[in-house]
Amino acid sequence: MSSFPSVLMKIAAAFPLPIAHAFGALLGWAMVGLSPTYRRHLRENLEAAGYTDAATRHAAIAESGKLLAELPAMWLRPQASVTSLVREIRGLELVDAARAQGKGIVFLTPHLGCFEITAKAAAERFPITVLYSPPKLQWLRPVMEQGRGGENVRLASADLAGVRELLAALKRRETVGILPDQVPGEGAGEWADFFGKPAYTMTLAARFTQREGVECLIAYGERLPWGRGYIVHVRPLPEALEGETQTRRMNRALEMLIHELPGQYLWGYNRYKKLKIR
Repeated sequence: MSSFPSVLMKIAAAFPLPIAHAFGALLGWAMVGLSPTYRRHLRENLEAAGYTDAATRHAAIAESGKLLAELPAMWLRPQASVTSLVREIRGLELVDAARAQGKGIVFLTPHLGCFEITAKAAAERFPITVLYSPPKLQWLRPVMEQGRGGENVRLASADLAGVRELLAALKRRETVGILPDQVPGEGAGEWADFFGKPAYTMTLAARFTQREGVECLIAYGERLPWGRGYIVHVRPLPEALEGETQTRRMNRALEMLIHELPGQYLWGYNRYKKLKIR
């Protein structure tokens, strides 16, 4: 039997995107008002990246609420309905070129804009395996797995078995998707600067950048104003600087991407959390 929250999500999924985003903007301000911890992370992370202006902070507050409000549609609508919201894919020629060369592709998709829609857009064209961590809320797990999985999308758990699935997909010259700014578990990352502060950064995505026959691309879904849909952007990974580690190279690539659209990054995420030492 469906839980009450999942029923509410099904109702919310039917809302037109402009209404969902309008509600989401209000939700973002409510989160800031109700959670001192979220409010502190938001301000500290923005300031660390050099964004001290009110306009960027206000945009980040509203856009984070829109992110939550659009999830029911992203997860519960038919895939064709979701991908119909994509108005344009910029950089698709990079994907086509990699596939023409018979390469596997790794999409590094940070918490920028609507990151849920990037895998859906990819799945319209080819199979994709996406690394994900189950939510802590038990009622949300089946909803998330149903929503993130589906046609041409395979979910791989964020553990050793999931990593093997990603490697198998790349061996088949398929595509995989990773959230590279997710804080990994102890032993699965290393410290690398992110906007001038040390952040525990996953080494898995960084190792993929060095695999032969693999093309690493960065992608995000720009949220258009007034619920008009999304533009998916694909960028090449920048060349490594002399003496730069692969994790720092990846973080620098994310910084460049975020600077394009700072108001839509999830600044309230605790990117600089300290690990618990056992």
